[in-house]
Amino acid sequence: MSPYLSSCPCCGGSELYTRKIDSGGAYGPNLLSGLGSFWRSPKFDVVVCQECGHTLFFADQRAKEKLPKAKGWRRISS
Repeated sequence: MSPYLSSCPCCGGSELYTRKIDSGGAYGPNLLSGLGSFWRSPKFDVVVCQECGHTLFFADQRAKEKLPKAKGWRRISS
């Protein structure tokens, strides 16, 4: 179970599955650009609800720590 959720925010289901994946690959976009290092792309914790299929992505701790100073990212809340 993910440390982020105990139930699905969409349907309230409790059958949640999670795994860690890279945020970018050789054939796709780097979804967390500027938040990794030269040799390491940031990771996502992906959570999928078995009941409705709702899927959420959570950036890993290292990526979150880099956000305030990373080029290309801007804060949208005060």
